[in-house]
Amino acid sequence: MRRFVYMFLAVLLSSFWLSETLQAAPRLQETSGKTVIVIDPGHGGENRGTIENNHEEKLMTMTTALAMYEELLLYDDVEVYLTRTEDTDMSLKERAAFAQSVDADFLFSIHYNASVNHEIFGSEVWVSSVSPYNGYGYQFGYEFLSDMKDMGLTIRGVKTRLGSKGADYYGIIRESVALDIPAVIIEHCHVDEERDAAYCSNDEQLKAFGRTDAAAVARYFGLKSSSLGVDYSDYQLAESSSSANVAVTLIDSTEPDICLVDFSDADYENGTLELIVSASDSDSALLYYSYSLDGGHTFGPREAWPGSDTLTGRYDDSFPLRLTIPPDTAPEVVVRAYNMYDLYTESNPYISPQVFCPTPEEEPVPDNNIPDIIPVDGDVSDPQAEPNGKNELSLYRFSMLCLLFVLAILLVIIVFQYIAYQKRKKRRLQRRKEAGDIWNQHK
Repeated sequence: MRRFVYMFLAVLLSSFWLSETLQAAPRLQETSGKTVIVIDPGHGGENRGTIENNHEEKLMTMTTALAMYEELLLYDDVEVYLTRTEDTDMSLKERAAFAQSVDADFLFSIHYNASVNHEIFGSEVWVSSVSPYNGYGYQFGYEFLSDMKDMGLTIRGVKTRLGSKGADYYGIIRESVALDIPAVIIEHCHVDEERDAAYCSNDEQLKAFGRTDAAAVARYFGLKSSSLGVDYSDYQLAESSSSANVAVTLIDSTEPDICLVDFSDADYENGTLELIVSASDSDSALLYYSYSLDGGHTFGPREAWPGSDTLTGRYDDSFPLRLTIPPDTAPEVVVRAYNMYDLYTESNPYISPQVFCPTPEEEPVPDNNIPDIIPVDGDVSDPQAEPNGKNELSLYRFSMLCLLFVLAILLVIIVFQYIAYQKRKKRRLQRRKEAGDIWNQHK
């Protein structure tokens, strides 16, 4: 009972935290004259970035950045720069300094992602924890991630990360903000997870990401393009703040408040089980779930949490989980609920009271080629007559018994003959010894 009270309170708190409705708003960042954009292809030179799944991030980011660069040049009143155009080493401080040297309005750092256990998927944007750059980053991140969502990617959110000293963790953001330049890190997808890998398997897909990035930048800055026939001058962005950090971007360092599973239905013959999964996190949106059938020893791949919207912080409080249970299994189901920062809470176990799809015991199959009654000596009505197979088997056994009996008799005879031989040999030796003793006495 206490658990359900806690669940109710947690859901109430999360509902209160997420009650604010997202509204359209003007762009927070003010610019004048030409818009100056710096694109930073992540990594380069000795720093290869992620190399998972036969990818090399430093080459991927360059392909995407060049496509983004070419697309942005099609917009009016825009200056676009790249921090690097060759496969060279460049420090994060040098990249930020370059952006300052061209009086950049914004620096966009292009990246692709991978995870330690190769189980995370989706797109995300990292922004500064410092106002007003946090608000700028959220307004751009909302535009970019909305496009990624339309492409079918899972949205991991617009997020902040702090270092040990409380400043922004990521160097390119920290160094840029120190020079009064807004900056974000764009993580397009995870190259090492099969659901995301399908979006970045060739150069054309990487270029498509760049063109999509450019469109998000154009909407953010309210650009227009005569050649493309688009005008975003009056485009409204997501509501944000220049004086305080946006709530959904705040780092969440705690696990989800609670996760519960309850029985709903089971079909033991066809091997299906339905549970109701309920969970809550009062600090950030729930993003994934995974489940175990063996009491939490092993878990399957992560799945997107139903109704998850990390851009607004909303998610479904509960959902039906339909499982296919292997035959001859009485599962012990445990579910994990993950939040935006990949922290998780495990549910109570659901232990099945019986086995699913038990294998039926095999019954002996009668041999239809053997009749029930075999005629013996022409008498078809003799109920004592046995089938030919049984007679042959009995004769074989009788023959073997006779053979074993004969072998046993032969063995007994051989043993007795051997014993008699040894006795005769002993008596001969004894007589020779006695004769030798008599001869020695007369000598």
